[in-house]
Amino acid sequence: MIKIICVGKIKENYLKELIDDYTKRIEKYHKIKIIEVKDDQLIKNETKELLKYINKLEYNIALTITGNSFSSEDFAKHIDNLFNYNSNINFIIGSSNGLEEDIIKMCNECISFSKFTFPHGLFRGILLEQIYRAFKINNNENYHK
Repeated sequence: MIKIICVGKIKENYLKELIDDYTKRIEKYHKIKIIEVKDDQLIKNETKELLKYINKLEYNIALTITGNSFSSEDFAKHIDNLFNYNSNINFIIGSSNGLEEDIIKMCNECISFSKFTFPHGLFRGILLEQIYRAFKINNNENYHK
């Protein structure tokens, strides 16, 4: 299973539709679940909530500005390789506060999609689109270019 564990709820309908669309597309290939925790002014409170859903026995990926970058093709290979050894992959998205170091340390790796700052909901859509693209690439299906 893929889990997107993230801080905050999506309020904008156009972003909800984007997220729902890619979630449904991914479900044709793999189980996926989005877990939203309440955003808070204090990162410690967000961390406490995130920790309820992060299992150290699963493969955890923190999404950070300073993480490793991939091309879409390399990301697809990486996801494919991860599923050879892990039944669950979790992507953890912080709020505008970022992720506390305790969470980053317990993750298996950090990935960066860009040095740009994105609105939370838009980034969630970008992540889901890249996961979907990875499945299309790995299944040699027409979509990537």
